[in-house]
Formats: sequence, structure tokens, C-alpha cells
Amino acid sequence: MADSPPEPLTPPPLETVSIMLDWFLSPQHAVILIAHEKGFFQQQRLDVDWQIPGDPSLPTKLLAAGEVDLALSRQTQLHLAAHEGAPLTRIASLVKTPLNAIVAINSDDDAELETLGSRPLGFATQEGQQLVVPLLISETVRQSEQYAKPRAIHFEAVESLTEGGIEIIADAFFHTLPSRLATQGLSATVIRYDDLSIPRYDGLIVMANRNTLGRRMDTWIRFVGALEDAANWIIENPQLALDRVTEAYPRLKDSLTDDHWQDLLRRLSLTPAALDVHRYQAMETFLQQRGITSEMLPVEQLAIDPHLGQ
Repeated sequence: MADSPPEPLTPPPLETVSIMLDWFLSPQHAVILIAHEKGFFQQQRLDVDWQIPGDPSLPTKLLAAGEVDLALSRQTQLHLAAHEGAPLTRIASLVKTPLNAIVAINSDDDAELETLGSRPLGFATQEGQQLVVPLLISETVRQSEQYAKPRAIHFEAVESLTEGGIEIIADAFFHTLPSRLATQGLSATVIRYDDLSIPRYDGLIVMANRNTLGRRMDTWIRFVGALEDAANWIIENPQLALDRVTEAYPRLKDSLTDDHWQDLLRRLSLTPAALDVHRYQAMETFLQQRGITSEMLPVEQLAIDPHLGQ
């Protein structure tokens, strides 16, 4: 009898992971996009499906409710959500510095911070409303007859500044908004949060529902491993990565100028799992001192390094 060749081994099925982005598809999501395009997720036996929120507040809400597996957000939003009882924890940091800043039109580059709060002001996120706006608006401005309550602008930053009567956004993406405004004939002034003494924080993080850590830790370790492979591939191949992203997602071409891309590369975390404990403690201290929260949460409730299993 002739020996027949063995049946080919069937590869194990991919595990599906749903992740909700924090915003419209943007350059800041480059690590996620490259992990998908280069097959790093697939190498970790993962089929990652991302969703775009209809509102900036949705990712934390849906993750807390178990409607998605993971969500992107900012460290500041994680703190506020955790203090409201949401069972969320950070498992990775994609961008290690804030991507948001105050963006003002009709303003001089040397405009005084004290004058900004008296002008029409908008915010897009919960942390913009609770952290930044109170630092801009003095009690004197609040008591004046001309005071107008800051407005939520959701995703409509350009429309609010060009047509909505808003002159300042407390928490705008400073990488992309000024260039988008320039196409409308408007110049923009960017004021970083360092000028407001807001502690430095992780600008883009991956959050998991804390209730999933016990049963899905292996999945999150593999997910973070794919992110690390993607981040390091981008740094080693910056032009190839830029070409790959813009070819696969043409709508990002206008917002990925060389200057923006190079600036973003400098901010990427090459070890996404690594946790800066002091950074999370500092933000908790800031929130309590400002009266935004009444207690300090332990770091282990807010963030973990999945590789350490804690």
C-alpha cells in the first residue's frame, strides 16, 4: 500500500476582538492600522474589527457596558470614567504625550490665557469640559453679563469655528485641526496644556473592561504584542508605513503631511504595555486637588501592564 500524505494541519481559528476608536479614523490610529495591514494581528491569531463612534462619549460607555471588547481613549477620560464607577482599565499606551490642546482662532500667538475664557468657547470631550474649561474661565468672567456658557461641539470642530460662533476649542487635535482651518482661510493658535499646569498624560490608550481581565488576559497580551510589533515596524520603516497607511486609507492623505507624520512618530510608544505608575498617580492627585474628584483611586485599579498580569 502506498503511503498517502498526511492531511494538512488546519490553522487555529482567529479570535475576534472588537475595538471602538476614540474618534474618526485619524493619523493617531496608525499603529492599529499598520497592525492590521501588516498582518501582526493575524500572527497573534486575532481578527480585529474596529468601530467608529458617533459621539466622543460612546467608547467608554460601550466598553463599560460590555458592548465592545476594547476601546481607545485618553488617560484623562479613563480617570473620570473610573471615578464614575466604570470598570475600565488601561492595558496599553499607543501615544505617550497629549494629542489635544487649546486651539483658538482670531488670536495672537502671545495671547494671554486669562483673556481666552471671555471668548466663545467649545469643548469636545468630558475631560475638556471638566479639566480644561474651568482653568480658562475665571470667576470674574463667569459673573459678567457677557458670559456665555461653553458649548459641546462633539465632532464638529471645523464647523463650530467657521460657522458656529465658537472661537476657542478647549480640547482640539492640534495635529490636524490647524491645517483643516487653513483650507478655510483661518489661522489658528495652539496652546499646550503644559501652560495650564495639567500633568503630562498618555494621549492615546487602549482600555479593557476590568471584568474581562481574568478570562481574556491571554488575548489582551497577544493584542498588545501585535501593537508593539506594529509600532516598532513603523519606526524602522517610517516612509513605508506612511505609504501603506495612505494607500489603504486615502482619506488620511490630507492630514498626514510629512511634518505631522514625523511629529506623531516621536510620540509613539515602542513598548505599549509598559506602565508609568507615577503618571497615573500624578493625574489622580491633580484631579483631587482641583476638586474634580473626592478620592484618589489606586493605580492598579486604573491601569495594568498585561505582561505582569496585574
